[in-house]
Amino acid sequence: MKTVVFTHAAAKDLDALPQDARTAIHDGLCAYAIDGRGDVKRLAGRDGFRLRIGRYRVLFAEDRTTVLAVYVGKRETTTYRRQ
Repeated sequence: MKTVVFTHAAAKDLDALPQDARTAIHDGLCAYAIDGRGDVKRLAGRDGFRLRIGRYRVLFAEDRTTVLAVYVGKRETTTYRRQ
């Protein structure tokens, strides 16, 4: 099991979402941190991964013990152009 940590920006992004989306993202991150379940792909052209949860994306980095969420938002926005 890995520890899930949010950057300040990712926490603000998560807080701005509706409650049902926050719950789904929380559950998706927990499932990935516990046993690796989820739609995860390595990002092309830069370091990191993305976790797809419905129409939302979580961009994150990970090591052996931690999942660091960097961005949380809708796919329709500038998800992959940000940073």
